[in-house]
Amino acid sequence: MKSLVRCALGALLYSTVALAASWSFEDASISVSGKAAGVGGASKEKLSPNSPLTSPLALPAADSLKVILTTTEGSTGKRAHQAFLTLHEPTTGLEESFPFSVKENGKGKVEVTQKDLPFQFLTSTQPLKASLVIASFGSSTPYNQHAFDLSIETDAAAAPAVPSPPERYTSQPEIRHMFKADPRSPPAVISLVFTLAVLAALPALLGAWLLLGANLDHIGKAFNASPVAHGLFFGSIIAMEGVFFLYYTVWNLFQALPAVLAVGVVGYVSGSRALTEVQDRRLAGER
Repeated sequence: MKSLVRCALGALLYSTVALAASWSFEDASISVSGKAAGVGGASKEKLSPNSPLTSPLALPAADSLKVILTTTEGSTGKRAHQAFLTLHEPTTGLEESFPFSVKENGKGKVEVTQKDLPFQFLTSTQPLKASLVIASFGSSTPYNQHAFDLSIETDAAAAPAVPSPPERYTSQPEIRHMFKADPRSPPAVISLVFTLAVLAALPALLGAWLLLGANLDHIGKAFNASPVAHGLFFGSIIAMEGVFFLYYTVWNLFQALPAVLAVGVVGYVSGSRALTEVQDRRLAGER
């Protein structure tokens, strides 16, 4: 008799522990509502942990799906470590899970719109299979059961949900570059006008030179004292003008720069020697 009582108590205790060690939910409801729906304007269904809904729910493009429940461990409301609404597409096998926001007392909710779904779900011709997954640490039995079917109703006037194919790195059409034409000299009329303006200024320059006390009588004496320096300096001035003329007419910049460098060095060295000779005559009182 005592052994029978012990067995009965053990079976009762085992069933109680087994019941307490299973995750489930209670007070669950699911609703589909739009932004313009007021209080009570949403379609609402009760969810049972033991049997799924018999008819599929429709989710229009502008509406949102909301699931509210209380996760329980045994018969006590408790926060689970994992609580998901999982959607499964039967044709491709694709799954997407949406986590519940669960409080310490087990009350949780999740809200899903078509913007949150992969495009494969939006183009599916069959209703999606929705399951509830509840689990946590420890030895409690997790809950994973089919809860309802969800039919996606897309907007026919909206753009297709299928994204464009990814870019592939392949050979591209040949690119032909159109380079800018080389710079051209201005018309000859403009060049002639500026040339005449420069020539017309030469008499004024010579007059100012004579007014400031230039002594043309010392040209012969200067060339006799230092013919190489004065000759090269005067020649470098003429050569520099020739380089500028060639650059203006036929040469480019890379052809003109070496010539300018060479003529500039000759002008600098010969000019310093010529100025030394002029300074010697100034110190001798001849200027």
